[in-house]
Amino acid sequence: MKESWLQQYEEVKIILTCPADLEAYFTSEEIAGEKMQVMQIGNVSLPSGKVVVRDPLVSLNGNQSPYFVQAPKGNFPVTIAVVKSEDWGDRYAVVKVEFTKEKPVVYREALVGIEELEGVTEDDFFGFGVDAGLGCITDAEVLPFVDKFVDETDVDNLYDDYFAELFAQSYKNNPDNQRDAGDWINWTVPNTDYQIPMFASGFGDGTYPVYFAYDANENICGLYIQFIDIELALSEEGDEDDVE
Repeated sequence: MKESWLQQYEEVKIILTCPADLEAYFTSEEIAGEKMQVMQIGNVSLPSGKVVVRDPLVSLNGNQSPYFVQAPKGNFPVTIAVVKSEDWGDRYAVVKVEFTKEKPVVYREALVGIEELEGVTEDDFFGFGVDAGLGCITDAEVLPFVDKFVDETDVDNLYDDYFAELFAQSYKNNPDNQRDAGDWINWTVPNTDYQIPMFASGFGDGTYPVYFAYDANENICGLYIQFIDIELALSEEGDEDDVE
């Protein structure tokens, strides 16, 4: 990472923050009139603290750069805030990795250190791309084991021939907040103890922001993936209705 990029980041990091209180998605019974429910899906393994958030079926490999901010090392609980909407159905709005019990006071976007920061505004975010309807959280140190598994697995289609059965079993074991094909798993990479949570991505394919949360002492206390900004989504629906 270039020193010039870090200097530029320090100048704009106050802009690259989340305007919403993401922790409220996990503590409120309703957001903007939409009912919320919290779901635990086990731990994520972060042996080096070099976090990677990607679409597991499209871009989960050893070539992926982790976020430049060093996260705590260890195994940490992963929770999903589910919006229970009459119009949208059950959707995964925010995914959280809890590093500590401290309350977040600011959410800064997680970046890998190569983003073009010139001219960014408070409406911009970089995020990660989803092309197969899924996201996941893992660690750079785990990626070589994923590569090894993929190289040694003789299947035509990794999802259809391997992961689909795991997702379907997840629904059978935990049907709440899932469709019958399954919407989340906590995958243990074969021949390791490393866990990689995988989950449906809000409204499907797109680009979604990831934030590190900091407490009042400027210590990292969590990681949040924002799939749905409920208030923004509702306002956009209202604008569409006005047009019609």
